[in-house]
Amino acid sequence: MKYVLWIVQVLLALAFLAAGVMKLMTPVDELVQAMPWVSAVPVWLVRFIGLAEVAGGLGVILPALTRIQPQLTPLAGAGLGLLMLFAAMFHLSRGEFGFIVPNIVLLVLAAFVAYGRWKAAPVTPRGASSNVGVVAN
Repeated sequence: MKYVLWIVQVLLALAFLAAGVMKLMTPVDELVQAMPWVSAVPVWLVRFIGLAEVAGGLGVILPALTRIQPQLTPLAGAGLGLLMLFAAMFHLSRGEFGFIVPNIVLLVLAAFVAYGRWKAAPVTPRGASSNVGVVAN
């Protein structure tokens, strides 16, 4: 399970980092060509979404990788899942059904990471005992 989680975490990180950097760095005129929805929202919102995607992309990998505050990894997964839920609802309201499938796929993967790193295979924080819950004699 932990290997599958790591693979999904890396894929999510790559996807959200790429999408976020694109929304942060690409001029709005060019973004509109690739993503028509950009013309329907304020520029600050597009940049904020990009920033949230970069933060989430880093959040699903770095805390677990460094084992520093690894409880942030499932929170990042949950946040990305929520972002994708809102994105799917937005595209649904605009009739942009082609954008909804990737949103749902990313939502499911983010929810898998959130659940997996919270309950199924949490990462032990650096310096914590690996035998937590074992009673010493």
